[in-house]
Amino acid sequence: MAYKNYFVIKRSEQVLNEIGEMLHLARENSGVSIQEVSKDLDIKEEILENIEAGRVGAFKDIFELKNYLTEYAKYLGLDTKKLIDEFNEYMFEYTSKIPIKEIEKTIELKLKEENKSEEVASPYTKKNRKYHRWVYIVLYVVIFVVMVLVILWSVKQITINNRETNVISYKE
Repeated sequence: MAYKNYFVIKRSEQVLNEIGEMLHLARENSGVSIQEVSKDLDIKEEILENIEAGRVGAFKDIFELKNYLTEYAKYLGLDTKKLIDEFNEYMFEYTSKIPIKEIEKTIELKLKEENKSEEVASPYTKKNRKYHRWVYIVLYVVIFVVMVLVILWSVKQITINNRETNVISYKE
């Protein structure tokens, strides 16, 4: 069983090395330098060198690598469909060796991050209360007490020396 896995890894490395070697030979046969390709395609020389050397580990994004391969093959006049099919075969062999537990764990972590970052404020979504219920009760009691005091103070202002005023005097 270990021998079979070793063979798959070696085969995958060979596929990438073959793709890189094919691109390298096509570039040399057309008489184009790596600097010219870099300038024409607006791709860094290091990226092209990594592609020709078959170093997939130098790329963070496999889809970006696939786009570089497609552009490079088109530029050199190679059969892009065949080249991309070989690359896809390599990627299938490479990714099929990733344990399911790791894939599930990565997906779970990604979903947690998305849920944290995508909290949307909407009148239809339930939000947690900022304050507890007792804060509102205390606030209402304070407002009620202040209103009672204001009413008492105004009644006292209306009464003079504990007598009610019932006569309004007019000056003519």
